Amino acid sequence: MEIKPTDPSLALMEIPPGYLNIMGYVDQSEVNGPGCRAVIWVQGCLRECPGCFNTNSWSFEANQLIAVDTLAENILSNPRNTGVTFSGGEPFWQATALASLARRLKAAGLNIMSFTGFTLKQLQSQSAPPGSQELLEQLDILVDGPFVESLAINSPDSPVSSSNQRVRVLNPAFQDQITWASDQIEVHILKDGSRIVTGYQGGLELT
Repeated sequence: MEIKPTDPSLALMEIPPGYLNIMGYVDQSEVNGPGCRAVIWVQGCLRECPGCFNTNSWSFEANQLIAVDTLAENILSNPRNTGVTFSGGEPFWQATALASLARRLKAAGLNIMSFTGFTLKQLQSQSAPPGSQELLEQLDILVDGPFVESLAINSPDSPVSSSNQRVRVLNPAFQDQITWASDQIEVHILKDGSRIVTGYQGGLELT
């Protein structure tokens, strides 16, 4: 899937320093990486992949602006969170702020994982979004590659959603922890009564 030529830089410039523009957030997920984790879905993606299950995340317009410090405090206030996963949207368009968040969480003992529609090679290139190398340096696990509908996998044994995607274990300590399944779903009921349904077949539905 080719990246559309649209430049998101103007919208990204409207995010105040030290803030993230996110689509959603949950604690205690077990279908978005190893163990019990917080999950952050960032706002904004250029790919518009057919079959995408988070189409509301495509727009780069401001959705929920939240300070990195506030998000870190929220994640660390839940003792069941042993890690955090960045999803989206495309996390690497907000790589600098996510790297800052990751550094704070890693210092507190959490592990860090991210999904991305870029390949690892693209993220290591000169044309990668700003801050990509900083974020890569903080990651324990990276799942890279765009979702390709014709290559979709719906299997309780697969940690990826389509067969072109790869799980990159950047921290050897997690080599034996690639055990989550891409076709599981969770329903999170928030304090205001709204629900977040997450997991590949559930997508990210905010109801």
